[in-house]
Amino acid sequence: MNRLVGTLTRASFAGVIKHRTRGWPALDHPPGLPLIGTPPPHLRLTNPKSATLTSRTIIVRMMSTIVEDAKRLAAYRAVDGHFPRPDLAPETPSTTPLIIGIGSGSTIVYVVERILQLPAPLLSQCIFVPTGYQSRHLILSGGLTLGEIDTYNDLLIAFDGADEIDPALNCIKGGGACLLQEKLVAVKARKFVAVADYRKLSSSLSTCYLPGIPIEVVPPAVSYVTNKLIALGSVNPTLRMGGAAKAGPCVTDNSNFIIDAPFPNGVMGLTQGIVTGGGVGPNEAVEALAKSIKSIVGVVEHGIFWAGDRKPIVAYFGMQNGEVTTRPLNWVI
Repeated sequence: MNRLVGTLTRASFAGVIKHRTRGWPALDHPPGLPLIGTPPPHLRLTNPKSATLTSRTIIVRMMSTIVEDAKRLAAYRAVDGHFPRPDLAPETPSTTPLIIGIGSGSTIVYVVERILQLPAPLLSQCIFVPTGYQSRHLILSGGLTLGEIDTYNDLLIAFDGADEIDPALNCIKGGGACLLQEKLVAVKARKFVAVADYRKLSSSLSTCYLPGIPIEVVPPAVSYVTNKLIALGSVNPTLRMGGAAKAGPCVTDNSNFIIDAPFPNGVMGLTQGIVTGGGVGPNEAVEALAKSIKSIVGVVEHGIFWAGDRKPIVAYFGMQNGEVTTRPLNWVI
């Protein structure tokens, strides 16, 4: 297996083609690699089903590596481009603490990884404000100075991930159930920078991130809010469960519940029925939906990051080919 894994490089996965080999199932084959008529001896299995699992496992692992590489590329570029660097302007020294917001999610791991590579004297000037337990742990485990979210109201910048970003830089966030504190940190920051991989690029919200818009609600309001969301055009809004490790609903850091509300066919009265599967729709529909959801009694916060709250000033997307795509706010759509 090591011989085969060694040949499956990230570059060879720039595109894929379909093929079927004798005795093997159909699988995505990286261009540039020879088609295999029969499995090589070190992969030859008597049970074809076992061979199927082996080949698919290799591909899944390779695709996972591509995604993680894309996240790291975007995170590094974002930190390099936006982390405040008073140490590079010695003619104007400052002793004022640099207050930095650190978001949540898998991409933020690489943001912190890059920050930890900055000069120690610079990091000694910084205070890092987390959006939840995960980012708090990243800050502390990295030996960085922790600041509490309720203490600092003027952050220089906040770095955070996103579950989906449309052409107008409206974002869906909250897949990790930290949306309230993520939004609070974002609105406190002078600059909000989003970091994501290529899978989060979207032509319309609620098309790529299939669970839909996360909405944090007080527990007694779940039924009422769910009915209101259906009236707005949501398809099967669902109370998020806690997963295998917890019986019952997912509970946020603020002791609330999460409803995931997909809007794959638009917003009632605005884009509903115009294009089936077209998502929330253009910027005007996103803003109208954000206002409508926030007006529902029992809603604490929703996961739409829009102009009425805070959009990122720029979004960095790590791509499959090893490049980084940058989308600034107000770019030409």
